[in-house]
Amino acid sequence: MKRTIRKLARWLRLAGFCCLAASAVCPTVTQAAADNGHVTATSVLDAKESQQPAVTETKAAQEIAAEAKADTGAAQTAEVRSVSLTWPVVPGAVKYQVEILRSAEDNLANVIMTQNQIFTNGVDIDLSRYGKAASAFYWKVRPLDYSGNALAAYSAPQPVAAGRLNPTAPQPTAEYDAMDYAAEYPVYSWIPMPGAKHHEVQVYREVNGKDMYVKTLQGGEYDVYDWDAYTTPGRYYWRVRSVDENGTPLSGWSDKSGFSVTTPTPIAALGDSITHGGGVMSVPPSYKLYNWETYAGVPVKNLGVSGNTTQDMLDRFEHDVLPFSPRVLVIMGGVNDYRAGTLGWTVVQHLKALKEKCAAYGIIPVFVTPTPINPGLMIHRAGIEHPTPDWLVHQQYVCDWVKKQPYSVDVASGLADERGWLRSDYTTDGLHPDYLAKKEMGEKIGQYLLSVFPWIQNQ
Repeated sequence: MKRTIRKLARWLRLAGFCCLAASAVCPTVTQAAADNGHVTATSVLDAKESQQPAVTETKAAQEIAAEAKADTGAAQTAEVRSVSLTWPVVPGAVKYQVEILRSAEDNLANVIMTQNQIFTNGVDIDLSRYGKAASAFYWKVRPLDYSGNALAAYSAPQPVAAGRLNPTAPQPTAEYDAMDYAAEYPVYSWIPMPGAKHHEVQVYREVNGKDMYVKTLQGGEYDVYDWDAYTTPGRYYWRVRSVDENGTPLSGWSDKSGFSVTTPTPIAALGDSITHGGGVMSVPPSYKLYNWETYAGVPVKNLGVSGNTTQDMLDRFEHDVLPFSPRVLVIMGGVNDYRAGTLGWTVVQHLKALKEKCAAYGIIPVFVTPTPINPGLMIHRAGIEHPTPDWLVHQQYVCDWVKKQPYSVDVASGLADERGWLRSDYTTDGLHPDYLAKKEMGEKIGQYLLSVFPWIQNQ
């Protein structure tokens, strides 16, 4: 009974009322909630909003705008009032900087506008004040790290007119249809329209060729986490629109973006945010780049939940794992336990209980060592609470137990520096491994699975 109460209290705290289960789908309206210790683009923006203005204009821009205002016919006939620009995600980029040029000539005198604080791989820019001149503009982008340092040179200038002109809705960015399997707990992400801080997401399920409404979520600026487990096989769609703080629509609905739920899935992964995905404080789990499953070389169903402890993983085992009937279950957890003071011994008891559940249902558990953390970066960059002083002792205790199991993979030692901390070049916030670390983890786990279970190549 106490365990049930703890589980209910946690889920109510994280997600409000959730009712999408394996056997039923019922409409709900859910308010998004931040999980314990998980860092999102919004938190980064809040912490660094005073660093520099989001948009700066040059004198040339003001002159062009003044000319457009004087020409009353220009505003009425302008073809480019706004534009949505996108580019590939750059590993390590926490944010991006875009410059608008008045022609293809790439020099400082030609710069009209600089837009900073872009926390996704795209931006919608309002160009209406420039009238007809906007159709001849060019743009370029460069990636920045946490401190605002350039990770690469600006891209070559491209014509603004080749972008998505005059958008009327946010643009979805989630990559679930490009993954082997969509995550059990999806995160919906998009490029916001200018000035939009609040969004509304609707989710549908395709039933007999028709879209059946599932629920509505209220999100922030860039993304929203869905805390309902999608275990019912089928095809799902979602769409997003901008709203004000009272929920009044400010834009139209975006095009539909989809994901599929299939069963059975021979290999699945149970874990916390390290398994769920995401990285560099601003990229959500809806992108492939920061999901270790991307690099495994074999299809792995993502059953991760950001913020989970090993107790949480144990509590949701039957509900979240069994619907997918995995033959092999990769289990990695403990970072949210040991950093908060939970004893390594307690974590091991939870992992032992998971092992027993796997045995009861004929599932082979493959345990993975919990990743280390970097307290300095956690505290000074991400504002995550200070871990207990003896966290490393408990992390090592769990790692030692994991390495003694019949099926196990040690990823932790390869991510640690000489102190046993998560290497600073492997993380931005000190808690979540970034691209290089996720790639190393995924490749190591995938190689192990292929060598021990060669039959998975035929699945």
